Amino acid sequence: MARGGSNRSRLLLVLLLVSSLFLITLDLRGVNIATGLRNTTQTVLSPVEGFFSKLFSPVGNFFGDIRNLGSTRNKINALTAENEKLAAEAAINADVAGQLDQLKGVLDLAGRGGYKVVAARVINRGATTTFKQTITIDVGSSSGVTSNMTVISDAGLVGVVKSVTSSSAVVLLMSDPTFKIGVRIAGTQAIGVVSGQGGDSYLLQLLDTTGEIKKGDVLIARGSEGNRPFVPGVPVGIVNTVQSNASSITQNADVDGITELQRIGVVAVVIAAPNGEPRDALFPKPQPVITVLVTPTPTPSPTR
Repeated sequence: MARGGSNRSRLLLVLLLVSSLFLITLDLRGVNIATGLRNTTQTVLSPVEGFFSKLFSPVGNFFGDIRNLGSTRNKINALTAENEKLAAEAAINADVAGQLDQLKGVLDLAGRGGYKVVAARVINRGATTTFKQTITIDVGSSSGVTSNMTVISDAGLVGVVKSVTSSSAVVLLMSDPTFKIGVRIAGTQAIGVVSGQGGDSYLLQLLDTTGEIKKGDVLIARGSEGNRPFVPGVPVGIVNTVQSNASSITQNADVDGITELQRIGVVAVVIAAPNGEPRDALFPKPQPVITVLVTPTPTPSPTR
């Protein structure tokens, strides 16, 4: 066994010496075998390297995306919250602008009529079960408001105060079926009564047998004794359709309310009426019809 191991050692030594002499000879003749081997290795392994690079690149990107997922989700949540905040601010700004327009309108109407008023915001609708058609406003007895006071909008009549607390009041709307108000027709001064019917349409019953109703007639509040519950001069509605009934003793008509009750956000309670009646000063004037005259341009005669 010892002799066999010694023979293998000598054989290995001889092979190493021969290989060394062979490499030295090639090097002296200008052959760089190391470079050749390296180039050959790169040529053989390059396709394999490219294949594995393409194979594992998506996997690397996937794990990179997982690392960035939390940061991306936080950015999306932040942008979503900011967008919702901006949308809410835009809605609030639009609501405030609308309320300011209504406030300006109602104060303008009160100023032209000479009414002393307290402005109020609508804070609830249908606040009680006693009345079907009601709103609640944010002023009450601490602001001088009492029951049986007229409530107006920027266009005209809204209703009448029915109950009051120190800081709020319930207003019966003119659309309620129990609501009635004495009116006169602007211009002719014929008198009648307007009744609520639970919606946007009202009924006018003309009490003046000699009077006449026409479509487009504007109805004005006559006022009550002591200006309670109604002050005079407030626009109430506009005649839409005249009912023709030969058997009826009184003339009737369908009326559109002057105020869009569903859109009101700001109103005013009339604390005191003017010394003199406004008469027809507050009823809406018809828009003027603009006529445009077009003069044809003469055609020049042909030159001979």
